[in-house]
Amino acid sequence: MGDDIYRNLEVILTPEQIKARVDEIAGEIVRDIGDSVPIMVGILKGSFIFLSDLVRAMGVQLEVDFARISSYGNETATSGKIKVLQDITTPVAGRDVIVVEDIIDTGLTLNHYMNLLEARGPASIRLCCLINKTHRQEFHHKIDYLGFTVPEGFLVGYGLDMGGKYRNLRGVYRVPA
Repeated sequence: MGDDIYRNLEVILTPEQIKARVDEIAGEIVRDIGDSVPIMVGILKGSFIFLSDLVRAMGVQLEVDFARISSYGNETATSGKIKVLQDITTPVAGRDVIVVEDIIDTGLTLNHYMNLLEARGPASIRLCCLINKTHRQEFHHKIDYLGFTVPEGFLVGYGLDMGGKYRNLRGVYRVPA
């Protein structure tokens, strides 16, 4: 890792901490869904690693679909303009839906998309989030399955990025200001 930023990153979550909590969340979801075949909706791009590890740990019948929603672009702060760049194609009416998100910061983007999904008439809709940052939050939905609550700061790794980089890091790190 020749880039100087790697040496300056502060470890927030180790790979071992993440794996242990993902396994616990998978068990909680399996317990709660019973015989249901849920639709796991990954919010791209950040959730893809978390979602992949989560569904493999669940080990049950399920469907996976993806939505891509943006309010950041390549910036480190939200623009406030929410765009659904890619919507799911799986019908959710009468189905159990679990939305899988990497991180909730202000929560405005996710709140917008959760409201869109709820309007489609799912039997249930639950939220699974790896990281909750509460200091700027304006989010209004219950987080049913939460990995970690972390302090403020811009985070990268385990799917989280900065300008498209650092998603491949196995842990979660704070970028120096």
